[in-house]
Amino acid sequence: MELGKFITFEGGEGAGKTTQAKLLAEALEKAGVETLLTREPGGTFGAEAIRDLVLEGTSDRWSGMTELLLMYAARLDHVEKLIKPALHRGVWVISDRFADSSLAYQGYARGLGADRVKAVHEAVMGGFEPDLTILFDMDPVLAQKRVETRGEDLTRFDAEGLEFHKTLRSAFLAIADENPNRVHTVDADGARGNVQNRILFALTKQFPDLAGKVGA
Repeated sequence: MELGKFITFEGGEGAGKTTQAKLLAEALEKAGVETLLTREPGGTFGAEAIRDLVLEGTSDRWSGMTELLLMYAARLDHVEKLIKPALHRGVWVISDRFADSSLAYQGYARGLGADRVKAVHEAVMGGFEPDLTILFDMDPVLAQKRVETRGEDLTRFDAEGLEFHKTLRSAFLAIADENPNRVHTVDADGARGNVQNRILFALTKQFPDLAGKVGA
């Protein structure tokens, strides 16, 4: 059986990744592609337990390195127990966040440095990477307003100041520049349907066999 594809959604807080991940999963299912939707940190029982540790509490609860190690403990469990087995069954996996978030959040915004995060990534993941990453780009001021009005409890990252989120945006754009064959940046501002069309365009550009099957 042909391996499935691994697609990740990345970007700052409030950019609409979760909603669009669900819409893409629905579009792929309608096109006859078996799809699994998951998230990070999370996706497995162990990783979801770590998610609570990472996202709850005050912004200074963990150091940047502790955050990074918690994230990779969750990621390894996620990949070994959920993502890789699904891909080997031919299932396409869509994850709301993956390793680029660790590079942006802990490497850049927390100041650990890209090289340290990349070293941990290689040690834990051993070269495992997404087939396609959709980067949601949005003005951090607008994104923060979305976060404040969505009616949910703020995570430790939501509660960070504007400069933190500006750094995140710059970090994600730098990651996109370094990985042009994998990362496709989409403007996350605008109507839901318009953003979805931008994602489907990026999808069919990366996987031409889907052209005409998913509405792009």
